[in-house]
Amino acid sequence: MSHDKDIESRRRFLKAATGSAVAVILTGGTLPKWARAADLPHVMPTDPTAKALGYVEDASKSGDSKHKAGDSCSNCTFYSGAQAGYGPCQLFPGKSVSAKGWCVSHSPKKT
Repeated sequence: MSHDKDIESRRRFLKAATGSAVAVILTGGTLPKWARAADLPHVMPTDPTAKALGYVEDASKSGDSKHKAGDSCSNCTFYSGAQAGYGPCQLFPGKSVSAKGWCVSHSPKKT
């Protein structure tokens, strides 16, 4: 009798696996949707990490002595977004920063 239960369990598993595979194919293989940069919440000035790093959404408004003219998130190693708008930053996982922003951890991209 145990053998019959094992066979039935395998059949149920195979049916479920086949159904899942079909669902993946029908949805274009995108069952888990990963967050796109546009979907990420913006870093708020009140965010503890933003405060600690002196993040500002507009680099031209930074009063930090470490800020150099021309430095912005768009030309930082940690930023992987577009040259305009908002994009992901390695220093703020799961959030996006302004391409025009700046923080004390700015590290110019190597060309």
